[in-house]
Amino acid sequence: MEEKSKSKGICGWLIALVVLAVVVFAVVYTIKKKNSHDSSGPAPVPGPPGAVEKKYSDALKTAMQFFDVQKCEDVIVAVVAGKLVDNQIPWRGDSGLKDGSEEGVDLSKGMYDAGDHMKFGFPMAFTATVLSWAILEYGDQMQAVGQLKPAQESLKWITDYLINAHDDDNVLYIQVGDPEKDHKCWDRPETMTAKRPLTQINTSFPGTEVAAETAAAMASASLVFKTTDSTYSSTLLKHAKQLFTFADKYKGSYSVSIPQVQDYYNSTGYEDELLWAAGWLYHATQDKSYFQYVTGDNGKAFANWGNPTWFSWDNKLAGTQVLLSRLSFFGSKDTSSNSGLQMYRKTAEAVMCGLLPKSPTATKSRTRGGLIWVSEWNTLQHPVASAFLAALYSDYMLTSQTAELSCDGRSFRPSDLRNFAENQADYVLGKNPLKRSFLVGYGENFPKFVHHRGASIPADATTGCLDGFKWLKSTDPNPNVAVGALVGGPFLNETYINDRNNSMQTEPSTYNSAVLVGLLSSLVTTSSAVKSFT
Repeated sequence: MEEKSKSKGICGWLIALVVLAVVVFAVVYTIKKKNSHDSSGPAPVPGPPGAVEKKYSDALKTAMQFFDVQKCEDVIVAVVAGKLVDNQIPWRGDSGLKDGSEEGVDLSKGMYDAGDHMKFGFPMAFTATVLSWAILEYGDQMQAVGQLKPAQESLKWITDYLINAHDDDNVLYIQVGDPEKDHKCWDRPETMTAKRPLTQINTSFPGTEVAAETAAAMASASLVFKTTDSTYSSTLLKHAKQLFTFADKYKGSYSVSIPQVQDYYNSTGYEDELLWAAGWLYHATQDKSYFQYVTGDNGKAFANWGNPTWFSWDNKLAGTQVLLSRLSFFGSKDTSSNSGLQMYRKTAEAVMCGLLPKSPTATKSRTRGGLIWVSEWNTLQHPVASAFLAALYSDYMLTSQTAELSCDGRSFRPSDLRNFAENQADYVLGKNPLKRSFLVGYGENFPKFVHHRGASIPADATTGCLDGFKWLKSTDPNPNVAVGALVGGPFLNETYINDRNNSMQTEPSTYNSAVLVGLLSSLVTTSSAVKSFT
């Protein structure tokens, strides 16, 4: 009798435990189902800049310094009592002070393009446009880590040059120096002796893409300085309008008008720059004619709707699509519902879907470590530029309370885009199979053999045009650190040949720095996009 009683007691407890387990499972399932349902809704809108992410803050402060490395110094404005004022790069000094003097224009400012001493107007203007965009979207982020003022100063250094380069309504100086002769020398910019001829576009030798990109730079910069220097802002906007009219009226590629440019910054077309410039002019002026330009017949002819492309100094379509999507997210009802504008947004979504690694339409062009890989030359330009666009689009979605992005039937959230942006940034900063930072001056293992003349030659060395090549061929690390330089990057198989003469991988550029500054500024704290530039 006692054994049977015990058995009955045990059975009772087992039944009670089973019932309890069922109840607990039901509660957990209900909570999970509710949370799953809730997760389909929009994520909260981020507030003002929150806690600083140290690695991105440190990287941003580093990247910003490369603009100082690349400045063509002007003794009139940058020197007091024979010394550079606030010169953050001790091995740099005055250079290019007479640029433009032979034609009676002052082109002593601006920035050198890469590791050489050329001033190429096309990529320089793109640098200014992207830097303006970064400031307009993430100026509060920059301010939180003390980088807004340096960014504005670097931008103005370029736009001062561009204003002077636009010497007449239909004239724009697009180049200082002869690249063929320039590349036959290896010397410091402070002691260069090669002649620096000027190249211009005009009505007889048009250059629509350069004129339009310069218009975009000035229009976007006019917004940056609108509240701090209204007179300067108005001057920039006046030049932007004139340049856009020039670009649109006298259509022609500068690669055709001036064939010698094909060896360095050959253009694949000017239609994207016209849309890019008109988009920025609409943001700067609210003039409906620019809106009609991008959404009407020109949009249909030039925008290549439905076909995602890569954002770069040469192709602005992806950037234009994201920029104009902004109007779709935040514009008035009559604007946001425009059919042409919707096509820009759909194409921007296609760009985003191509970037997300788990998307059905994801590009397979990636390294083993997850880096977007498009070009053997200047590898890092495309992944960094793509990540910047992804961060922007993520913030547009968050701020507008857009919950999801659909990629061929699969849904993704703003956080997925931000994760992609962070992954690309982290790769650049050292989270890669090589465990190498590609940002000079950041981390322990960064490039020491950068293809950069000024950095490779001791500041006290006396060299001529040719005898300086011994520094190019030297097996010693650069004596000067080109702080903030973003080098070309790894090959597809994630190898990197750390050789100064390997310009394909070790040469930096100012336009790479611009997209990197944009990306890092988006990640430096919890972010949100402003709803209006004006």
